[in-house]
Amino acid sequence: MSAPELTYPAAPTNRIFSGVQPTGNLHLGNYLGAIRNWVRLQHDYEGIYCLVDMHAITVFQDPAELRANIREATAGLLASGIDPKTSIIFNQSQVSAHAQLAWVFNCVARMGWLNRMTQFKDKAGKNRERASVGLFVYPNLMAADILLYRATHVPVGDDQKQHLELARDIAQKFNNDYGMDYFPLPEPVINKEVARIMSLRDGTAKMSKSDLSDATRINLTDTAEDIAKKIRKARTDAEPLPSEAAGLEDRAEARNLIGIYASLADQSVDEVCAEFGGNTFSEFKKAMTEVAVGHLGPITAEMTRLTEDTTYVDSVLKDGAERARVLAEPNLRNVHNIVGFLQT
Repeated sequence: MSAPELTYPAAPTNRIFSGVQPTGNLHLGNYLGAIRNWVRLQHDYEGIYCLVDMHAITVFQDPAELRANIREATAGLLASGIDPKTSIIFNQSQVSAHAQLAWVFNCVARMGWLNRMTQFKDKAGKNRERASVGLFVYPNLMAADILLYRATHVPVGDDQKQHLELARDIAQKFNNDYGMDYFPLPEPVINKEVARIMSLRDGTAKMSKSDLSDATRINLTDTAEDIAKKIRKARTDAEPLPSEAAGLEDRAEARNLIGIYASLADQSVDEVCAEFGGNTFSEFKKAMTEVAVGHLGPITAEMTRLTEDTTYVDSVLKDGAERARVLAEPNLRNVHNIVGFLQT
C-alpha cells in the first residue's frame, strides 16, 4: 500500500504514559510498584497518568462504586505526590479518542496476538466463553491509551511487559501497513530497585486489590492500627532473619517482608539483612511497622482529606481531560487521515 503524500509533526521525545484501574483499595503494591515511581518520573518526563475506567468495566462494576473509586484513586495519586500542574491526570472515559483509536487498533491487531495474552487466560480462567469481549480485546485499548499520545516511554511491571510488547507490535504493523513511521515504539521504564510486592499471607502470590481477604494487603486508606495489625499477623517462617540477601532463597514470606521494608526505607535488601540479621520476626515486624506507618501515614491523611473534597478532585480530572484532549484529538485526526477516513 502506497503511503499518502502527507507529513505530520514529529513524535515527542520524552513523554510517559501510565494508567491505574480505579477499582478500589489502592494498596502498598500499587504504591511501591507504580505510583511512587510515577512521582519520581514526573521530574524527567512529560507525564500523562490515567484512571482507566474503561478498562475497569471489562468486568461488571457497580456504577456508584466506580464513580467513588475514580475519585479515591485520583486522591491517591495526588496524595502520593503527583503534581496536577506539571502532569496530566484524568479518567480515560472523558477522552473519547481512546475508544476511537482502539477500534482502529482492533482492525490492526491479529487474533493470534490476543490469544497469546496470558492475563486474559488468567482472568477468564475456566469461564473463557463467558468472559466479555472487552476483556479479550482490552490490550488493544491499552495500546490505544499509550499510542494516542505517541508516548515514548511506559513504566511497566513484570505482569505488563507482554501488553507493552503488543502495543509495540500494533504500532509497528500500523507504520508498516501505511508506509510511515507515525507511531513511536514505546520503551519500557522498569524500576529494578523495587521488589515485587506479594501478599502478606502468601509470599508466592502478588498483593492484589481483588483478594477477598483484606489481611493480605496494606491499603493506602489503612490507619496506623490497621497497618500494625496486618504486619503483626503477616505470615513468616520459624527461622531468624538472614544476614545476607542470599539467605532469602526459598523463603518467600521473609523475602517479601524484607523487600517491603527495603522499599519503604529506601535501602537495599542487603542493607536490611545486615541490620536485622539474626533477629526474630517479631522484632523485625515492630521496626517494619514503624517505617510503614511513618511513610504511609501522611499519604493516608492527605488521601482522606482529598477524597472528601470531591469538588477539587473533579476539577483536577476535568482540567486533565481538557489538556489530554488537546494532545489526543490531533493525533486521532492524523490516524483517520492516514487510514483514509473522509474528513469534511
